[in-house]
Amino acid sequence: MKIDNIYRILKKEVKSYKVPIVDLVQIQTKNPFKVLLATILSARTKDETTTQAAKRLFSKVKSMKSLSNLTVKQIEKLIFPVGFYKNKAKFLKQLPVVIKEEFGGKIPSTVDELVKLPGVGRKTANLVVAVAFNKHAICVDVHVHRIMNRFGYLKTKTPFETEMKLREKLPKKYWKTINSILVAFGQNLCTPVSPYCSKCPVRKYCDRVNVKKSR
Repeated sequence: MKIDNIYRILKKEVKSYKVPIVDLVQIQTKNPFKVLLATILSARTKDETTTQAAKRLFSKVKSMKSLSNLTVKQIEKLIFPVGFYKNKAKFLKQLPVVIKEEFGGKIPSTVDELVKLPGVGRKTANLVVAVAFNKHAICVDVHVHRIMNRFGYLKTKTPFETEMKLREKLPKKYWKTINSILVAFGQNLCTPVSPYCSKCPVRKYCDRVNVKKSR
């Protein structure tokens, strides 16, 4: 498979698409703390919903201290209706304490450290490392997992397995940006059900694994 060709074509293709919320936050602020919060909010939530919730949260939260001053109920009200907002509000409330006690008040910059934070799984941790700290990390969400298998580039069953295989196989120069490119591509063209194969700019490189119906 010509992964170099696919990457080059899709990078150009998605420039006209909406920018995923976490990338947008990084572009606007370059602030690891805000990127971390936006990433936690974005899990299992549409970008449009996350964008509005992040705006409301950031209007009240400028620092770790201002976050710790809010009650769980206040955080819930600010971030509603993101997915699992009650759990996320509890995680956000715990964050300042854990970051202070475990990491001296600084946002950790490695995946192994970040997954120790409340509400942070491997996907979120990799995204924060790549977006906030501009370090090599592979964030695998449902889009990356689905599309890499649909291409035939991988044959994996879980996002974790996909991440591990990509770490072995994908050239490191693509690690930091592959998520935002494939998320945009997956939301707009390479959709989970009935993808727009007739419009796909990389169709000739794709094995179309498990694609039963397309447009």
